[in-house]
Amino acid sequence: MEVKGKVVVVTGAASGIGRELCYRFAREGAKAVVAADINEAGIREVASKVNGSALVCDVRKEEDIVRLVKFTEDKYGSVDLFCSNAGIIVLGGYEASNADWQRIWEINVLAHVFAARAVVPGMIARGGGAFLITASAAGLLSQIGSVPYSVTKHAAVGLAESLAITYGDQGIQVFALCPQAVDTEMTKPVEGGGVAGVDGLMKPEQLADAVMESFAKDEFLILPHKEVKTYMQRKTTDYDRWLAGMRRLQERFVSGAPLKK
Repeated sequence: MEVKGKVVVVTGAASGIGRELCYRFAREGAKAVVAADINEAGIREVASKVNGSALVCDVRKEEDIVRLVKFTEDKYGSVDLFCSNAGIIVLGGYEASNADWQRIWEINVLAHVFAARAVVPGMIARGGGAFLITASAAGLLSQIGSVPYSVTKHAAVGLAESLAITYGDQGIQVFALCPQAVDTEMTKPVEGGGVAGVDGLMKPEQLADAVMESFAKDEFLILPHKEVKTYMQRKTTDYDRWLAGMRRLQERFVSGAPLKK
């Protein structure tokens, strides 16, 4: 898939991964980039740098996403690539509050569902389009220290798979972006990205490179940290051994021992 000449929408665009994707898509020659976020000041700054548009959008609200898609189609004629990127983390286990579980479920899962509902039918009617979900390596493996994040990111990957299976023959390209630790606001509170940074803390610019590489190859699964594929293979080869290894990693994380391999 080529970004050049395409109309692109990015949610969670005010900072981190979303912001860098907006910048990269503009450099790649996108026809237009629409930056969406609840942070109005942030997306206005991004839009000014990419000569694009900014729209305040709370991805927890389906009506906001519908409005975002309609705004883009009215102004630019289509949405060619929708990057459903907004996401949060909630630390802890099953004891996290119901309010926290609901919030992370709405942002990390339902927002992608709302976006697909709003944009995929129009893409099919126009002959095709692309849909990217920013999930996480935690959706393929797990996230030590955050049960809510692991659960919701697994669901996000499952949704991406289902969309690819259901609509792939109708011209819809689907991508699941699954990095480990990236240098964003989400990882700043923990030095080195915490346990997710075992293979290094990636810069958003490097992640954008990986996205463009996978776009060029039409690869469903975007793995900026290449080690994740090996971990997936180990997991499926011997699930019990993999679980034992993850428990050892958890013990090192909790004890404060060095996490480097």
